[in-house]
Amino acid sequence: MSSGFTHVDERRQPAMVDVGGKAVTHRAAVAEARVRFPAAVAEALREAGFETRKGPVFHTAIVAGVMAAKRTHELIPFCHPLGLENCQVAIDMNDRNEAVIRCTASVHHKTGVEMEALTGASVAALTVYDMCKALSHEIEIAGIRLVEKRGGKRDVVLP
Repeated sequence: MSSGFTHVDERRQPAMVDVGGKAVTHRAAVAEARVRFPAAVAEALREAGFETRKGPVFHTAIVAGVMAAKRTHELIPFCHPLGLENCQVAIDMNDRNEAVIRCTASVHHKTGVEMEALTGASVAALTVYDMCKALSHEIEIAGIRLVEKRGGKRDVVLP
């Protein structure tokens, strides 16, 4: 009986998935993270154009997110190294004082890019926190999740 876990071999030892027999197809994924600010901090950031003494918060987080997505295989042990063909990070403030971060990654490969999108969104969120923590330690990173994946065995779109 299979455990359903893909990173465990027949002896129940950790193992990288062998993608050698898979076909190269277009793979894409979107991940999201949210950074929640206390109301006073959100207002101060809006008034400052999302700039702090450390620099432009969202622009820096976008660069960090893309850099992280490209290096996912160095951070997550069994991720295959992928030459991403596209990686975009977008950050918008909503009316609930949250920065909504979306990372979209895509590649033509034998394996998906969900982990790259999740890593990009996560590191972008961590960067926002780092750049704003002097304003408050009540900032919260929440809701890191996969939103969509395309290609491979099945497409997934989550609400």
